[in-house]
Amino acid sequence: MATQRKHLVKDFNPYITCYICKGYLIKPTTVTECLHTFCKTCIVQHFEDSNDCPRCGNQVHETNPLEMLRLDNTLEEIIFKLVPGLREQLQRELEFWKKNKPQENGQDDISKVDKCKADEEGDENQDDKDYHRSDPQIAICLDCLRNNGQSGDNVVKGLMKKFIRCSTRVTVGTIKKFLSLKLKLPSSYELDVLCNGEIMGKDHTMEFIYMTRWRLRGENFRCLNCSASQVCSQDGTLYQSYPMVLQYRPRIDFG
Repeated sequence: MATQRKHLVKDFNPYITCYICKGYLIKPTTVTECLHTFCKTCIVQHFEDSNDCPRCGNQVHETNPLEMLRLDNTLEEIIFKLVPGLREQLQRELEFWKKNKPQENGQDDISKVDKCKADEEGDENQDDKDYHRSDPQIAICLDCLRNNGQSGDNVVKGLMKKFIRCSTRVTVGTIKKFLSLKLKLPSSYELDVLCNGEIMGKDHTMEFIYMTRWRLRGENFRCLNCSASQVCSQDGTLYQSYPMVLQYRPRIDFG
């Protein structure tokens, strides 16, 4: 019989250690752009100062690299099986901070156990804590499009306040839900959202529509980072100072 070859844990270290902190991967999180994996805490802190991958230097995302992160639960289980006692050590640490969390100043300081619980909730909850107020913002005008007695015109009316400001990551699907709530439409009622006469897909973001469909680009450009006109030393994204116009109407069935 062929003898089984034994491997030491250190033989696997290049694959199960974090490039940033050099320790074993805790909550291994992969950058979907380049597939490099880091500790979740390490990569989140890194992206507070840079949009580039710390390992390969490639730009992960122009504005919000956190949305390109994905937890790797399979790798986490592999690491727990390879490294003896790692899972138990993390559990003891969590229990320690749970017993010794700060009690000063009315518990104003966030304990480490709270941070661990926040990590377990996933990336989506982390992104939504501020309701995307920290995202790049864009001004939009929602205009009702009427077509000479088209069916549904009596239901779909113009908004009292048609100017809104929202995250550039908002999708057309979210805009449709917003309109349905404001206009008190039945759940089965469907709308079309258009830009420059072209129907927009429900997954199109406001940033995508602005960059690819919005044609009224003139002199009123401003920088998203510092509000400077035309030229900006910060090399920020340029947006218009007047709103992008989106039109809505009852869904037309061409079948």
